[in-house]
Amino acid sequence: MQDAVAESIWRDGLDLSLAPLPGDCRTQVCVVGLGGSGLSALQQFRRAGLDCIGVDQRGIAAGAAGANGGFLLAGQAAFYPQAVARFGRERALGIYESTLSELARRYAEAPRHCRRTGSLRIAADARELADCERQIELMQRDGLPAQPYDGAEGRGVLFAEDGCFDPARYWRELAAQLQGDGVFLYGNCFVEEVSSGLVATRSGRVQADIVLVAVDGGIERLLPQYAGELRSARLQMLATAPDPALQLARPVYYRDGHDYWLQRADGRIALGGGRDIGGDAEWQADGVSPVVQAHLQRLLRERLGSTAAVTHRWSAQVAFTRRGLPVFGAVAPGVYATGAYDGTGNLFGALCGRALAQLALGERTALSEWLA
Repeated sequence: MQDAVAESIWRDGLDLSLAPLPGDCRTQVCVVGLGGSGLSALQQFRRAGLDCIGVDQRGIAAGAAGANGGFLLAGQAAFYPQAVARFGRERALGIYESTLSELARRYAEAPRHCRRTGSLRIAADARELADCERQIELMQRDGLPAQPYDGAEGRGVLFAEDGCFDPARYWRELAAQLQGDGVFLYGNCFVEEVSSGLVATRSGRVQADIVLVAVDGGIERLLPQYAGELRSARLQMLATAPDPALQLARPVYYRDGHDYWLQRADGRIALGGGRDIGGDAEWQADGVSPVVQAHLQRLLRERLGSTAAVTHRWSAQVAFTRRGLPVFGAVAPGVYATGAYDGTGNLFGALCGRALAQLALGERTALSEWLA
C-alpha cells in the first residue's frame, strides 16, 4: 500500500483547484458544493438568468464526484425489485426513466468523457442469480432495458443503456463552461454557517437570495438537522497500471453491488467496494484500510486474474439515508439541500441538483414529487 498514490486515479494530473473567495460578496444564488449536483444546479440557475456563486471546501469534484468508480448506471441504489417493493411501482419506474433520459443526454453532450458500453450485474451465488432473474422479469414488465447475461464474467443481468465516464474531466469541463458563462466558483471555502440569505465561510460571507447546499458525504456535518436521518461512510477503491491481458468491455456490479470494477479506455482497471467487509469501521472514516484493500486486491488477482501493478488506492465519503431516498427540498426559508445518494450519485445527484434548482425557482417537476 505504501507505493500506491493516495488519490483518485480520475483526478491524477488534473488541476481542479479554484481561487479562494475574495471576501464578502452579494449574489442572487449561492451553491455550496461543486460536485455533480452542485454544478448541475448552477447550470440550471444560470440558464434562468440568475447571478451565481459556487463555493467548495476544496475545489471542483473534490469529493465523491471525482473519486467514484466511473459508472453511469440508470436507476437508484436499490435494485429495481427492491425499489418497487420499498417505494412503489410508479415512483421506482419514474425515477428509473428519468435516469435513462439523463444517460441519453450525457452520451449526446459529452461523447469524449462518457461511453455507452452497457453494464453487468453478475451474481456471486444462486440466491443472487434468482434475484437477477426477478429483476429482469420486473424490468421487462415495465418496459425497462434488462436482459439475461451468461458470459466470461459470469451470469446475471445486462443493462444495455448503462455506461462509464471520466468523472473528474467531465465535471471540470462543466465548471469551465459555467465560469465562461459568468458563474463565479471559489475553492478552499470552509463553510461555517448556512442560514437564510447567508453562507458564512472562513474566507468571507456570501449573501444570497437563494442558498442551495449540494453535498453528499458529510452533509450531516454541514446541516446537523439531518444527523439522525443519514450517515456517511467511505467507499474504497484501487486502480492499476494498464493491463493489456484483460479486455473488460463493460462495468461490472458483483455481490449485490458490494464490489464493482471497470477497465478504462487506457487499459487501467478501477476496482472498488468491500464496505461490508470493513464493517462499522467504514462509517465516518477517511483514507483506506488494510482489511478492505486486501479484499479488493484479492478480487483483482483472483476474480479478475489481473497481474497489473496497483498504482492508486483511495476512498471517498458518501452518505446513506434511512429512507433510501436522498435529501431533497427546502430546509429553511430560501435554503435548499440535496445529497446522500446512497453511493450512486453520478447520475442521480446531477438530476437532483437540477430538479432542486427548478424547485427553488418555483417549478415543480416529476422528480421533485417522487422525492418529496
